[in-house]
This record gives sequence, structure tokens and C-alpha cells, in this order.
Amino acid sequence: MKNRMYADVKTWNSFVGCKFDCSYCKPSFQRMMKRVSGANGCRDCYSFKPHEHPERLSKIPSADTVFVCGTGDISFANPKYVRKIISAIKDRIKKHLAQQFYFQSKNPACFQQYLSDFPKDNTILLTTLETNRDEGYAGVSKAPVPSRRYADFKALDWLRKIITVEPVIDFDHDIFLEWIVDLKPEAVWIGYNSRPKEVQFPEPDKQKLEKLIAAIRDAGVEVKEKDMRG
Repeated sequence: MKNRMYADVKTWNSFVGCKFDCSYCKPSFQRMMKRVSGANGCRDCYSFKPHEHPERLSKIPSADTVFVCGTGDISFANPKYVRKIISAIKDRIKKHLAQQFYFQSKNPACFQQYLSDFPKDNTILLTTLETNRDEGYAGVSKAPVPSRRYADFKALDWLRKIITVEPVIDFDHDIFLEWIVDLKPEAVWIGYNSRPKEVQFPEPDKQKLEKLIAAIRDAGVEVKEKDMRG
């Protein structure tokens, strides 16, 4: 499946679903899964209930970069099944050495148990940090608050990391910049909420966001802009 979250990336949905109930997920990922699964498709996909699709383990896309379980959050997967996913990837890269795999979670602490299993050269770990502010975040998502996510992502002894700041929520410039640079990501994806008519939360104005982007780039980190609303 072509991925709408990251350019030139394909999603491999060997696991689907999430319980974080992010407000901005409902009109995007969840609506898409209802449309894709349809009336005669997988009912668990339709309801976005975390579940496995072992029949897809052998169907890894041929894209240069694959978003593993991109339609859901892998922190809700059984660790035994996650290791089957990793095993399938290891078999794949025996023939496709350069293929890269994104593993993303809003609970990055879940990756700690797999660090010795991931193929180091081919695995990039990602987390979402929409803001640095914990206050009010419970109204956006049931995921760990941003400060917890930052600390857990930093604690991972892993060289290749990417941060997604999307949808960006209003932030404190100095603190947020310090977090991002401190995590030493190889890239940062950043953009506004793509469904502003359906989901609203406090957002930085364009000047403030552009200032953050410039500061991240000045720190030597690549920034990939997404929905910047013109």
C-alpha cells in the first residue's frame, strides 16, 4: 500500500490497529481503513482493533523504504508476532540488502525489547512528537505524554532514528528544539494537521514553525516538510 504519511514509502500492514485513539487519526487512518476493508473485508481492520495478518508476512513491498505496520501502532502487537515480522525482514534483506524499514510507535519504550533483534543497518526507529507540552495532551491522544515519549526514545541505544512532528501542536521553541536536537535524528518530518476542518487543537503560526524548522536545519538535521498550508 502506498503510504500517505511518508513520501516514497510503502506500508506493509502485517499488523493493523491501535488503542491510542488519537483525535487526528479518526478522520485519516481509521476512515481509510473503513474504506479499504469495506463491508466484506476484515472486520477488525474496519474497527481498527489491533490484530495480526500473518498471511501478509511473506508479502513485503519492493519499495526502497517500507513502513512496517504503518496502519496501526506496533506497541499493541504480541512480542512473539513482532519477532516473526523481524524474522521476515531478515529473510528479505538477504536478497535486498539496501531495503530500509521504518518501525514507528507513540510508545517508543516498546522497542527496547527488540533492539538485539532488529537488523541494525536496515532498521530506522521513529516516534511522533507533536509538541513538547504535556498539559492538555490527554485531549489529543491516550498515548504517553510527549515528555515520556521523548525520554523513552532517547533511552533507546539505536543509531538510526527519525522524528515525526505531525500534526504539529503549539510548542515552546527552546524546549522543543532542545529535545529534537538531543535525540540526534537523521531526519525530522514536520507539518500541520491535514484535517483542520474536522479536528482542531492549538497550532503554532507559520512564522513560529518556520523559525523552528530553520533552527533544526542549523543544527545539521534534515527537515522534510509536509503539509505547510502553502
